[in-house]
Amino acid sequence: MGYNTALMAFKKILIANRGEIAVRIIRACRELDIGTVAVYSEPDREALHVKFADEAYCIGPASPQQSYLNIPSIISVAEISGADAIHPGYGFLSENSRFADVCESHKIVFIGPSPKALHATGDKSMARALAADHGISVIPGSDGLVESEGEGMKLAGKIGYPVAVKATAGGGGKGLRVAKDGGEFAVMFNTAKAEAKAAFGNAGVYIEKYLDRPRHIEVQILVDARGHGLHFGERECSIQRRHQKLLEEATSPFVDDKLRKKMGESALRMAKAADYVGAGTVEFLVDQKHHYYFMEMNARIQVEHPVTEMITGWDLVKEQIRIAMGDHLNARQGDIHLQGHAIECRINAEDPYQNFMPSPGNVSLYLPPSGPGIRVDSHLYSGYPILPFYDSLCAKLIAWGRDRAEAIVRMRRALDEMILDGVRTTIPFQEFLLTHRNFINGDVSTDFVEKHYSEFKDRKGE
Repeated sequence: MGYNTALMAFKKILIANRGEIAVRIIRACRELDIGTVAVYSEPDREALHVKFADEAYCIGPASPQQSYLNIPSIISVAEISGADAIHPGYGFLSENSRFADVCESHKIVFIGPSPKALHATGDKSMARALAADHGISVIPGSDGLVESEGEGMKLAGKIGYPVAVKATAGGGGKGLRVAKDGGEFAVMFNTAKAEAKAAFGNAGVYIEKYLDRPRHIEVQILVDARGHGLHFGERECSIQRRHQKLLEEATSPFVDDKLRKKMGESALRMAKAADYVGAGTVEFLVDQKHHYYFMEMNARIQVEHPVTEMITGWDLVKEQIRIAMGDHLNARQGDIHLQGHAIECRINAEDPYQNFMPSPGNVSLYLPPSGPGIRVDSHLYSGYPILPFYDSLCAKLIAWGRDRAEAIVRMRRALDEMILDGVRTTIPFQEFLLTHRNFINGDVSTDFVEKHYSEFKDRKGE
């Protein structure tokens, strides 16, 4: 993809993750002729990433705290196996600045930004302040953390309801509560703090104006060690439940070329402000008048990166590894061409008829779809146990078409073909979504699932 000769070459990479992203990284390493080391918890002994890797080591019991979040065990395996680098994937330790710092102290390359950049982008209130200082629009809100309920109540009244109380160390919708008026504020403020403390060990929260019917749109970037960066268009991520995405598409049907250019430039400006190197995503909320506001920066590869790969032809995981080896991007922004349209459905082991309740169990039969324009990223096989200890993601189903209409038709066909027996999945809701008039017209916002969920449930009885 236009790189200079590498300054170093990795011989072996440890993947500090599991599931489909671990398999995805192993595939990228194979194409780069780099050896792979898998780590796994005891119940993951028969997982696909364990079978695919060149070497595999057990690092603890089922609990993530004792296995996939166990930094000493992961570092020990890296040293025993002779791994040059560690790829954290997404989730788990992927945005943990202390882990990156420990890797650095053990002379192991962390495939991601520096500990300093992780700290600057991982603390959401700090990232927000950094964005504002560099001329990137932010949603009206507190200048930093809000320490007390009284302080927050006063600020919320000044900003105007509704307001969002958000964990500074949050992610995945945890530690986020919306107060619609002053009567709700105290409960939402204290609930967000308690949830943040339990989930992240950090009870810090900040307050933002809650936008009405916003769209969640993010920009993919790559930045090399020279500070040369590229943006790869945007992804529409507005279809979500409990702040967890269900479907993503690239590009957004709401974004025109002018807005795309402005958001891309803002994303790269944010990366430069944080002294960021590697693959990352800058997330924005966009209102109905096309005003966009910085929300957060994800300092890692994203779950939904395949839709960007499908419309650009770039392998983002391989580029991420090359940048970590010291390679420099030679491509210019004008070399990035967006072709066609791609949609990704996250197939989760959840019962959509029971408010997306987790549905762990054994996969009795798994037959993924195929055909023109279809890609499936998954770690499943027939007989695979979906465990209750980890994320419920089973597969990422991606459809590409020459335009959005063709991508939608192909995704419908692929969902209809997909066989995943033994657990309940989100497929019925995604089939409903892809035939909904509002979605087909591109009329979506972050409250789409909440607004139309009753329609979906009503269809079950038809």
